[in-house]
Amino acid sequence: MNQLVLDLHLPQPKSFDDFVRGENAELLFQLSQWASGDRTVRAIYIWGEQGAGKSYLLAAAKERLIDAHTVYLVNAKRDMLPQTLPSDAALIVDNVENLDAEQQIVLFDHYNTLREGNGRILVSGHLPPMLLPLRDDLTTRLGWGLIYQLKTLSDTDKAAALQRHARSLGFELSEELVDYLMRHAERDLPNLYRQIDSINALSLSKQRPVTIALLREALKNESA
Repeated sequence: MNQLVLDLHLPQPKSFDDFVRGENAELLFQLSQWASGDRTVRAIYIWGEQGAGKSYLLAAAKERLIDAHTVYLVNAKRDMLPQTLPSDAALIVDNVENLDAEQQIVLFDHYNTLREGNGRILVSGHLPPMLLPLRDDLTTRLGWGLIYQLKTLSDTDKAAALQRHARSLGFELSEELVDYLMRHAERDLPNLYRQIDSINALSLSKQRPVTIALLREALKNESA
């Protein structure tokens, strides 16, 4: 029977500093300005493919704002927008393309409220604003602020991100292990992070070092 292991590696708050920038340095800078309250950066829209890290960055923005603003973080896949909000609030909406017709009207009204007040808004989607399957007046609003494509990381940057994540869990991930993982697992970064977490849990439960054999076992367990 496997030894039960207490989860001593509790989830850490998201941080811009922990995000591997790759070709996204300008976006990271503007997000930091947005989160700091810079009045010249009040609306940002981020788009990019699934797994690029949009949700991570939105969560990091919320953490940066948490002590300074009334903050709402809404994942449109599962959450409803607040019916009302203060005009100086910060509204963060992830996966905006999932809003239904009624929620699109709510977001349109919120955008106007925040723009007329001192609020700010940060939104993510999988396409540029004008290509989203949403109301024309809403996509127009989303296009008023800064628009950035979140570019996926190169393999070199992904390797650096995985090694950093492993180090935060207390073990070193060699280049050989990184190469094996990226050849045998789905290559989007959130999935690769989950694999690292699974490998770490298996290593702790079996009191074995992280090796190719253990990595192979963890991947087999994941697909079972």
